[in-house]
Amino acid sequence: MSALPPAIFLMGPTAAGKTDLAIELSRVLPCELISVDSALVYRGMDIGTAKPSKEVLAAHPHRLIDILDPAQSYSAAQFRADALAAMAEITARGNIPLLVGGTMLYFKALVDGLADMPAADPRIRAEIEAEAERLGLQALHEQLAAVDPVSAARIHPNDPQRLIRALEVYRVSGMSMTSHRERQSAQSTAAAASGSSQLPYTVANLAIAPNDRRVLHDRIALRFEHMLEHGFIDEVRALRVRSDLHAGLPSIRAVGYRQVWDYLDGKLTASEMQERGIIATRQLAKRQFTWLRSWADLHWLDSLACDNLPRTLKYLGTVSILD
Repeated sequence: MSALPPAIFLMGPTAAGKTDLAIELSRVLPCELISVDSALVYRGMDIGTAKPSKEVLAAHPHRLIDILDPAQSYSAAQFRADALAAMAEITARGNIPLLVGGTMLYFKALVDGLADMPAADPRIRAEIEAEAERLGLQALHEQLAAVDPVSAARIHPNDPQRLIRALEVYRVSGMSMTSHRERQSAQSTAAAASGSSQLPYTVANLAIAPNDRRVLHDRIALRFEHMLEHGFIDEVRALRVRSDLHAGLPSIRAVGYRQVWDYLDGKLTASEMQERGIIATRQLAKRQFTWLRSWADLHWLDSLACDNLPRTLKYLGTVSILD
């Protein structure tokens, strides 16, 4: 048996039933919940993120929910630091950290660590910000595409924070952000081959999803319709009245929010907004499945099964998570 303390990862695509299973587990095991979701960190974004209700959160607290204002950004590095601190506190109390969510980049950052990016350089950053003011963000995005096409494909032209940071990394170090990450990935692969780990825990990796992908698509459509019926548009309208929020922020670019924002901008009709919101959510689920297919030692559960709790407990016993 490993001398490392236990932790449980509960992953899966959106609308798969992760939260329900996590709550079931917390009722029968000494678990404390940590959210692994890049949208649930934001306050005032409740309906469109399918955030657990206040009643559920009061009965089953989740760390890393409602920790930021939507005007702020939250990186994988920040998540890793916050999650590790929360895990250490939970372990110190003799409990098991149960990390639940669908932001797979956060899970990967936790397990593999992060690339050693150069520190911010105020002079270089000021130069890039001046260029952005003079030339516009599209020109900066074209610069990035020339030196780091992978990052340019990932970063939206209207995301100034990430765009400026990616150019800053290149200008400070002479290496693209993608090159830094590839080097980190190679180091992580070598560490895994040698049996070492970035994460000082014995982790049980669980994933839940319907076996039939069509069922998930139906769930996504029904959930988006439910969000609209329960005030999603009004929620986005309340965000829009703030002068410090705009469509380029990570919070507003979250799936669903950007479609409703465009609708309120008059760029989409109501039916187009709903259709595109559902399609974008399905695309998110597809990306999550892609991440999960490459995850090692993953134990799958069917969302529609009626015995997922006993199946999970049995599995946790086989991987020495439970005494």
